[in-house]
Amino acid sequence: MEHSSTPFLLSQTHSTEPETPTLHKHQFYSLDDTIERCIGGDFGCVQFLQVLLVSLAWVFDAQQLFISVFADAQPTWHCTNQLACNYTTTNICELPKNSWAWDLSPHTSIISEWSLECAGSFITGLPATSFFLGCMSGGLLLATLADSSLGRKNMLLLSCSLMSVAGLLTVILSTNVWIYSAFKFVSGFGRATVGTCSLVLSMELVGKKWRGEVGIIGFLCSTLGFLSLPLIAYLNRTSSWRILYLWTCIPTIIYCTSVYFFVPESPRWLFVRGRKEEFMATLKHIAQYNSSNLTRWSFSGMSIEHEPGNNTDLYSAVNIMLEKRWAIRRLLTLMVVGFGVGMVYYGLPLGVGNLGFNLYLAVTFNALSEVPASLISFFLARRLNRKSAVLGFTMVSGICCVMCVVLVRDELQMLAEMASFFSACTAFNMLLIYTMELFPTCVRNSAVSMVRQALVFGGVFSPLLDGKASYGAFGVTTGCCGLFVACLPETRGGILCDTMDEEEQKERSAAAAASYLQSHP
Repeated sequence: MEHSSTPFLLSQTHSTEPETPTLHKHQFYSLDDTIERCIGGDFGCVQFLQVLLVSLAWVFDAQQLFISVFADAQPTWHCTNQLACNYTTTNICELPKNSWAWDLSPHTSIISEWSLECAGSFITGLPATSFFLGCMSGGLLLATLADSSLGRKNMLLLSCSLMSVAGLLTVILSTNVWIYSAFKFVSGFGRATVGTCSLVLSMELVGKKWRGEVGIIGFLCSTLGFLSLPLIAYLNRTSSWRILYLWTCIPTIIYCTSVYFFVPESPRWLFVRGRKEEFMATLKHIAQYNSSNLTRWSFSGMSIEHEPGNNTDLYSAVNIMLEKRWAIRRLLTLMVVGFGVGMVYYGLPLGVGNLGFNLYLAVTFNALSEVPASLISFFLARRLNRKSAVLGFTMVSGICCVMCVVLVRDELQMLAEMASFFSACTAFNMLLIYTMELFPTCVRNSAVSMVRQALVFGGVFSPLLDGKASYGAFGVTTGCCGLFVACLPETRGGILCDTMDEEEQKERSAAAAASYLQSHP
């Protein structure tokens, strides 16, 4: 439901004491101004810890996303009967069963435990594909709950809990690749909104000054989760693949308990839903730890002059976007770009075994390449134009990906792959921040979720493609899709709007200003 008027909330007049102004009912400030004055100026220790706790969801998200790299890996083997095979034989399916053996226990991978070594790429890639299909289904069915009935915090808790429980059931009940793939689908279904809710909630808990940096904290946590996987897998390399799921799922349940007790709901979402008392209580809770704000502002006279209605249904956010041509145009454009970025971001780590490099080192190098990507996004978020950043990094990623096919030496291929993945990670980060800034609060979570589903959709096909030739397909796709970002407006340094009407008014003002500058050079 839309509202043409801008909500006004906070009032202020000068007090007899300059450092402690009082509130006056005749002077009002908008929602964005209110949040900026209450929680946006400073970034206190408690506020930082709350944002960090929310962002830690990306650690568990990344672990479940890439755990198939090790749990579903093709194990190494050796000949046991020199009469039947020799060390130059590379195709295990051409050898008699009793002429070779696995180097480690068969339980280290689902391939060896369920004898899938000759099953073909469709079967061996089915669990990863099922996971991505679950991500898409969950994104479509759960995305709008964070904008409508559940809110950011509760949706985050539900997603993390479903993802971790599915992982634990995978350990207990999986006896073949079909049951395993079914649980991977459920895990992906729950995981679909983890990153989105974490990103939106953390950025809505702070003011405009910090939203770029706060968003990058989540990406750094994702890097930490990705980087922790090869370490956990290496330490448990002789153990069952099920141990990996225990190491990643049990901490997620502990994390959910911490978020429930220590993290507040988004004040922007509470206001948009018309929950005035909770909105004011949340602002007080956050602002009380920012002493500089408390010395300047008092909440005793705080009131809501206009509050949006809350009679929205489950898919009201999607319906609102469908009614606006500009919103559909932005969303479809971002989803096309996201599809191209997702092909590389998800495809390269899952297919890194095709390069003939040590699996643990290759995954570690990929994870490490996310660190400079996140740091570049973190330190340059205020300076980088969103359009040029996304366009540039998608182009570089595509070119480097194609080079993986052209180059011959394994070391050069690995360097090109790392450069491509680094560029895709940076494009991924900037694309999500860009999406956050292009849509108002009433549909923001849904828009980010749909763009993430486009990213995941790009990853659906990657497990089904095999060999180095797949890298060429990844590179061409991401390069072509990245060109579409040129159709979008720039958002760096702009304000976050809360309703569709506010966003339209902002665009009209920007267009009028541009027209004036053109006519008066």
